[in-house]
Amino acid sequence: MEKDLQKKGYFYAPERFADLINGLICAGKEIVSPSDLTDMDSQTGFFLGASGNKERTSKKKQRYRDLIRKAAFGVNFMIVGIENQEEVNYLMPLRTMTYDVAEYERQAAIIRRRVKKQKDITTAEFLSGFRKDSRLHPCITLVLYYGNNWDGARDLYDILDFTNIPEELKEKVNNYRIYVCEVRRFENTDVFRTDLKQVFDCIRYAENPEKLYELVMNDPAYKELEEETYDTIAEYTKTIELMQVKQYRKKGGKVNMCGAITELIEEGRMEGIEQGIKALIETSMELGSTKEETMNRLVEKLSISSGVAEKYLRQFWR
Repeated sequence: MEKDLQKKGYFYAPERFADLINGLICAGKEIVSPSDLTDMDSQTGFFLGASGNKERTSKKKQRYRDLIRKAAFGVNFMIVGIENQEEVNYLMPLRTMTYDVAEYERQAAIIRRRVKKQKDITTAEFLSGFRKDSRLHPCITLVLYYGNNWDGARDLYDILDFTNIPEELKEKVNNYRIYVCEVRRFENTDVFRTDLKQVFDCIRYAENPEKLYELVMNDPAYKELEEETYDTIAEYTKTIELMQVKQYRKKGGKVNMCGAITELIEEGRMEGIEQGIKALIETSMELGSTKEETMNRLVEKLSISSGVAEKYLRQFWR
């Protein structure tokens, strides 16, 4: 629950929400700007177990989307929802379709109330609660998956049993696609213009300490992270120590992650990152660098003391 709230809080920022849409759907092209987005109620409701033809006799089931926003395009708009998944949901196409249908039903109910009050409508329009020229606004749901491998369905067909169903009938069954972003496999993070890039990169390398270390130390953006960004990275890389030293590296609402990692290294509290230091030392040896040159490189890259650098040289230099 705490992690879910943290994700919602992180993606709630309009600039990140817009960046996510532009990066995942539009290949980095700035189609949506933060000012185009409007908050919406994340609660959706739909009716189950209808008795007869009266909707009021049905049982209403409530669900809550993780995040949902209205994105404006001129005089029109579309609805974009985000669903965060830690585990694979093997019924995700049905779940996502239910969310989208509930949104269309919500829009239709608004139009229905308006149409019923109008006089210049046909009998069909009155009974439909929908004029011939009425239109619903399009809706899309993005699924962000944080696990290692999405082996679930990506469309409705994947969860339908078509065994022995004639092709002539199968082709008449409507399919429904879902859009899954496997965060740990998302490599082209350059499409993002916000700190989504840093978060996605850290999640991708969460289980590879050497790569994570190299990533953080070579990207200046990690020296001035928003606090909520830092917290999100710490949560997903399962580095509790980062939270323990955060207060000493926080200044003006920004957190120096490079400095935090350096501090943990000096205190010997970040064993996984030591593999990155070992790799740096081994690379220096392969390049024929001297011990002194390697020590200077460690001090420069990590901002650690020469004494700490010497300790790691004694440990890893061969």
